Amino acid sequence: MIETTTRVHHLNLYRRYFDLVAAGRKNIEVRVRYPHLADMAAGDTIRFRIKGTDEVCDVRVKRVTAYDDFEALLDAEGPANINPTATRGEQLVNIRTIYPPEKEALGALAIQIERVL
Repeated sequence: MIETTTRVHHLNLYRRYFDLVAAGRKNIEVRVRYPHLADMAAGDTIRFRIKGTDEVCDVRVKRVTAYDDFEALLDAEGPANINPTATRGEQLVNIRTIYPPEKEALGALAIQIERVL
């Protein structure tokens, strides 16, 4: 029998997004295409934590898709999958507040997730 090891990625989330993930309402996580995320793949686990707390939420990665920028990502993935409580325009402003232009220039990742109970 071949054993496989699931990789676990530890990422921080703001409370508002953490609550959506924990409730199963957010199924696409948006990140900049940082080198340390290059090996993330379907089947991996992400352990989200609210920075400065012990609160965690585990999700399974279903798919990782790269985009040139956040606008292309929102258009392809659909804003409701990323944050069902905000419009596309609000989301673009929020994402760009977190990630300035020099970060967005690295590219964007849409990480499809499902809550692990």
